[in-house]
Amino acid sequence: MTISPTQAAEFLSAHDRYLILTHVRPDGDTVGCAAALCRALRTLGKTAHVLPNPEITPLFSPYLEGLLAPEDLLPDTVVSVDMAARSLFPDNALPYLPRVDLAIDHHPSQEFFARETCLDAGRAACGELMYDILRQLGPVTADIALPLYVAVSTDCGCFVYGNTSADTHRVAAALMDTGIPAADLNKRHFRTKSFRRLRLESLLTDSMEFHDGGEIAIAAISLEMLARLQATEADAEDIAAFVGQVEGVKTGVTIRELKPGRCKISLRTDPKQLNASAVCALLGGGGHAAASGATVEGDIQQTKEVLMAAIRQVQGRQVQGRQV
Repeated sequence: MTISPTQAAEFLSAHDRYLILTHVRPDGDTVGCAAALCRALRTLGKTAHVLPNPEITPLFSPYLEGLLAPEDLLPDTVVSVDMAARSLFPDNALPYLPRVDLAIDHHPSQEFFARETCLDAGRAACGELMYDILRQLGPVTADIALPLYVAVSTDCGCFVYGNTSADTHRVAAALMDTGIPAADLNKRHFRTKSFRRLRLESLLTDSMEFHDGGEIAIAAISLEMLARLQATEADAEDIAAFVGQVEGVKTGVTIRELKPGRCKISLRTDPKQLNASAVCALLGGGGHAAASGATVEGDIQQTKEVLMAAIRQVQGRQVQGRQV
């Protein structure tokens, strides 16, 4: 069942003893939403914690300081944020999958695994939707606004991605009005790179593959490459956006080798040319029309082959659709 932001606020007011879940390979949107929701619930006098995420990087872990759940927590109410699919549950969150009471999300590929779902697929970030919910619970103070700003800004690339709307800017402005250090946050997340990250981008540039006259670019990050550079997950944060910065590229693909025989695909497209969500759906993933992902079994070369086959299949559908 889908509920409105007002109904979600009413639900949050009516329950207690919360456990908040974030998705695998947590990004700024899921972490920022979890932190903001947890702080807002505590302001209301509720007991609320965020389930520790084993894959969180040092870039985002500070936002959850003091909010993490103890091991012996027995929650009454489970809420997931920015999680569209069952496959996005970290291993330690899987026991809670059958009992998610409320899912708050902005992905059109939402699987509706929760008892109640507050979904707005038109939002650039789940953080936008979370802001609409939390402002109905009380004042959005600076300690709530700060992680929400991280959520919104990181999911739209500091307001430069095509998903950025006028509403995105209005939400960001309202959050900035609380006095948060937006310039410091922007520098931390968008204007600071480790030297290892720069070297990783150099390797990706050297090994990038192009198709369709340069409109499709594929870059792969192997475990060997990361080991050679002594790079960490933090060094590869949001590297999916890098490929699409190449002039002429309309479809940018990053393939991450997660372990031998398993790879993660991050696909960024011009949705007028190619629907990223439709491509990734063929591979068991999903997301948005312009940005989606999937995890597949196989090595990097096998992943490239199944990915290109999926792209060709969707391209064929879109051409037929235009001809009809």
